Amino acid sequence: MRRKLPSIQALVCFVAAARHQSFTRAAQELFLTQGAVSRQVATLEESLGVELFRRTQHGMTLTPAGADYARQVTQRLDALERDTLDLMGRRGQGESVTLAVVPTLATRWLIPRLAALAREQPELTVHIDAQTRPFLFGDTGVDAAIFAGTDDQMRQWAGTRAQLLFEEVVVPVCSPALLRGRNELSPAALAELPLLQQSTRPDAWRQWFESQGVDALRAMAGPRYEQYSMQVAAATSGLGVALMPTLLIEAELAAGSLVVASAHPVLSRRSYYLVQPDLPERPALTLFKSWLLARSAQQQLMPPGITPPGAAARDR
Repeated sequence: MRRKLPSIQALVCFVAAARHQSFTRAAQELFLTQGAVSRQVATLEESLGVELFRRTQHGMTLTPAGADYARQVTQRLDALERDTLDLMGRRGQGESVTLAVVPTLATRWLIPRLAALAREQPELTVHIDAQTRPFLFGDTGVDAAIFAGTDDQMRQWAGTRAQLLFEEVVVPVCSPALLRGRNELSPAALAELPLLQQSTRPDAWRQWFESQGVDALRAMAGPRYEQYSMQVAAATSGLGVALMPTLLIEAELAAGSLVVASAHPVLSRRSYYLVQPDLPERPALTLFKSWLLARSAQQQLMPPGITPPGAAARDR
């Protein structure tokens, strides 16, 4: 049965014109003439029987149908390009898996461990996309995701199944200079220092102080940072105390650029999960998943010398 598919060239021209809202700028991007782009889009509209652009005296705009189609076609073309580059890079050899991972976890925990995977599975290639929010797997070329969240949040991710990797333990850390020769501070003393805030977790410090029985009036005050990597930079620079997941600051704790400011770790509300579409998994994902679960089982969540938070209140 013959497929009802437009030409790739027509789709490429349409997506470029949709992005720029201009045939002229699309032509410049694609190294074509303005007339060639216009003809490709006109042919596409004729074959679809749908108006994609509305021409006006002041230029052109996408119709609602055109805007929706542009979004969908862009995703498909991006996925096709990724698949093509993947095949070219492997030259038909080996397997690959594409993961969506929150950026800080990718750079600070996962990527430093991939060298071990490369030694164990040299034919397996791992591609990583940065994602910060749940998404529809059907709209991407992603095989699985590593995300932090609660059990309820994972269950609400439609069309997926999730497997727990490890819980998250948070502990206050700062530059050694901020302690001024002291080994650590009491929670009450810590409340007097500048507190670095995480934008996505505005209540984190307040919850930590509550778990320690301290009424900290300034628990939600202090500079806010969008990503944990920014907090790490601020803390190592001596700007204040950061409440950090221990697995994201392993290198800084080992090097001494960050130290534990108050040895009172707390279990976070969130844990880390491997999330995948509720479909049969590809062999490449099975290989990666086996390796990842083994690594997560070995993960040490507590810095040396810190008592696990078993007796401490959970951050709930």
